Amino acid sequence: MTAQYILVVDDEPDIRNLLSEILEDEGYEVSVAENASQAKNIYRSRKTDLVLLDIWMPGEDGISLLKSWSENNNLCCPVIMMSGHATIETAVEATRLGAYDFIEKPLSLAKTLLTIEHALHASQLEQENKGLRKKVTRMQAPIGSSETILNLKKQAKQIAKHNTSVLFYGESGVGKEVFAQYIHSHSARTNRAFETASVNAMSHGDMGREIFGWEEAPDKIHFGLLDKASGGTLYLSNIANLDQETQLYLLTALKEKKFKRINGKEWLSLNTIIFTASDHDLRDDVELGSFNAELYYQLNIVPLLIPPLREHPEDIPELLNFYVDNLTVQEGLPYRHFSLPAQNFLRSHTWLGNIKELSNLVQRLLIIGADYEVNQDEVEEALGSQVPIYSYGIGKIPENLFDMPLRQAREQFEHDYLVYQLQQTKGNVSKLAERVKMERTHLYRKMRTLNIDPKKYGRN
Repeated sequence: MTAQYILVVDDEPDIRNLLSEILEDEGYEVSVAENASQAKNIYRSRKTDLVLLDIWMPGEDGISLLKSWSENNNLCCPVIMMSGHATIETAVEATRLGAYDFIEKPLSLAKTLLTIEHALHASQLEQENKGLRKKVTRMQAPIGSSETILNLKKQAKQIAKHNTSVLFYGESGVGKEVFAQYIHSHSARTNRAFETASVNAMSHGDMGREIFGWEEAPDKIHFGLLDKASGGTLYLSNIANLDQETQLYLLTALKEKKFKRINGKEWLSLNTIIFTASDHDLRDDVELGSFNAELYYQLNIVPLLIPPLREHPEDIPELLNFYVDNLTVQEGLPYRHFSLPAQNFLRSHTWLGNIKELSNLVQRLLIIGADYEVNQDEVEEALGSQVPIYSYGIGKIPENLFDMPLRQAREQFEHDYLVYQLQQTKGNVSKLAERVKMERTHLYRKMRTLNIDPKKYGRN
């Protein structure tokens, strides 16, 4: 299932069979085609990791096929050309069109296997480098030694043994993607692609195209996220905002283990594990009618809740060290040490933005600070004063309300107002958003700011 996929295109049956047998013995998955027409059909049906392409074939030759893929921006993997009668000009033309290398017939099997190995390795490095800038300060494994993090790692390793959908829950910035990557890295798909995308970053009318790809013409294919993650894992965050039409496409893909590209006519095998994430309970969206109930159950096979940072503050010193080390090495920022009082103060901070807020704070302090040590006063100043919210009881105006600063009085009222509305809706945030006329994302942010947990007012 996780083997790299190679397409062999050659009009000679003996060569096709020989290469197929040897490559399969080496652990690759192989498809063969005897002409350009067959090659196109196989190539469009599944994203390949490498193509071995003969130059001289009846009908459309290998150079013409390579040119077609290149000009239509469909060249998604290394192509190694093969020929026993090629000229230097032919080899130069193939390289200009995007071929990785050229090998002569009769084939040296040792050289062929080595060229394939190098081409696949180069392709993997290229894919890793594309996302390198995004990964500069992003952790590749969960940081922390608390019981909370250790238990989550244990669960993640257990999940990794199975090819199953996982739905990650947790506030923004808690590290849902980090745990998704952690599961992928401990699975049988660890050497395959791990693609990530946020539904919020997709245009409303193009969600289906971005995920499933689309076909503009028979020879012009736009590969989607499922193609790019073939054999590996696709992680989709903010899944609640997926449009209704794309929800149905995704439901079909998960149920039938196959999908069609937008405007495509052929069914393609789904060879990708799909992880999704949400910052709230998707059951609210199901009840509201904005999220497909059947899709919810397909995605929610294994739910994994990632807790907020304030629930495992003992991990903060390790997180501080991680971000300081990364920012000094990757960004060239000056090294600074957080004093023990500063660390203790940060352990008691609310962290509404969770680990993302902490990483931003570290970066800010390394940029603006001058001294070697980061002291508590500097941390307090960088974070700003926190406005306390008190519980006086719903409907009771605190005696000192009019003596409070305007900001504190306003937030005290907002706190009591939202708690009252949550009681009326029995903790249903979708209904709460309707009642108070707020967009749900802003509403969740407001409740976190006011330290309101909607689960306390849940269904009776």
